[in-house]
Amino acid sequence: MHVEIIVLALIAFFVGLRLVSVLGRRTGHEQPIARPVDGVAAPQPVSAPVALSRADPINPLDEALDPRAIDGIRAIVAADPSFDLGRFLEGAKSAYQMTLEAFWEGDEEELSRLADDEVKDAFSHAIAGRKASGHRFENRLVGIDRAVVEAARLEGQMALITVRFDADIAAVTRDAEDNVVAGSTSDAVQTHDVWTFSRHVRADDPNWILVETDEAA
Repeated sequence: MHVEIIVLALIAFFVGLRLVSVLGRRTGHEQPIARPVDGVAAPQPVSAPVALSRADPINPLDEALDPRAIDGIRAIVAADPSFDLGRFLEGAKSAYQMTLEAFWEGDEEELSRLADDEVKDAFSHAIAGRKASGHRFENRLVGIDRAVVEAARLEGQMALITVRFDADIAAVTRDAEDNVVAGSTSDAVQTHDVWTFSRHVRADDPNWILVETDEAA
C-alpha cells in the first residue's frame, strides 16, 4: 500500500512475497488490491457497521479489535464522530489488496495514491530492482483470513490505526524468458503483515493513507 533475491531463485521468491525493509520500514507484499475506503479504500457495504463511542464496551467487533486498541479508537471517535470501525476495516482490506496488486504490477501512480512518500519510495525501489533483474510477478491474493486492529492512537489531529492482515498468497516469479524462477500459482503461502494507516480527522478527504508496513512478529 508500495515497494521492495539468497540464491537468485530464493531472492526472487521472497521479494515476490514481501517487501524489503527500507529505512526501518517494510514495504509489504506483491498482490492485487482494491480502492480507497472511507478512511482507506472504497469500502464495501458493511452489514452491521459499528460506531464506537467512549461508552461502548470493549470488544465491539469480537476478534476484529485488539482490546489494547480500544482507548485509541475511542480517542479517534471523540475527534471524528463520523468514524466507523466496521467500515474502516472493510476499507483497510480493500486497500491491502489494492496496494499489493499495484506493487506486483509496478503501478507506481496507484501506489502514490495509496501510500505516503516514504512507503511509496520504498515500493518504487523494490520495483526498480525487480525490473533490473528482468523478473516479473504473477501473484494472486487468494484471500484475507483475518484483519485485526492491533493499535490505534491520535497524534494531534492525525489518527493512526495499525491493522494485522493474515492472508494467503499464490506467487510466481518469472524471468525475462518467461521461465518460472520461483513459486507456484497452485500453492498459497501464508503471510502476516502489519500495516499502519493515517488520516487527518478534520480532512475533507475520507481516505486513509498507508504510512508504514511491516511483517507481523
